[in-house]
Amino acid sequence: MSVLDLIPPALRPCAIALVLMVIAGAAAGCAWVVQDWRYGQELEARARTAAEQATARVDAVLATLTTEQTKRLALEGRLKTNDETHYGKLSDAQKAQQLLVSSLATANLRLSVLLSTGPFGPGGGGLSAVAGTGGVVHGGTRAELDPAHAQRIVGITGDGDRGLIALAACQAYAKEVSTPK
Repeated sequence: MSVLDLIPPALRPCAIALVLMVIAGAAAGCAWVVQDWRYGQELEARARTAAEQATARVDAVLATLTTEQTKRLALEGRLKTNDETHYGKLSDAQKAQQLLVSSLATANLRLSVLLSTGPFGPGGGGLSAVAGTGGVVHGGTRAELDPAHAQRIVGITGDGDRGLIALAACQAYAKEVSTPK
């Protein structure tokens, strides 16, 4: 006796169809699981590749940032050195101007100008005047300036010196910032 004989003859076609459907369903379920496994591996590989690419991009950006930060620090160092140099020049010029002003104020130093005696300068005729026998001043007749006027002239030239030093500092700054290194 077989298992098929135990099923009533009217239900046998349904039982056979049911068994075939169970077999087909099991095969479809197994195929589904295998496909899920394969696609899962493929998705995992794609996710791993995307993560590696993102990590490579992040590393590249970090390397670029580090390079730019190094360049910025080097530029700041050069600018600091330039600032110190120009500040030193400015303070030296101010000290020299203060020394000159104090010398003028105490009458230790007198400013004078060369007087012109004709269209061709001192001595006339286009020739320079010779030093007199009793002095060491070369040139023609000189006139001493009033101490107040001398101090004003020194102040003006001091302002000009500071302006030139500031201009040189600005030009050096612009050159440092604009030239790629």
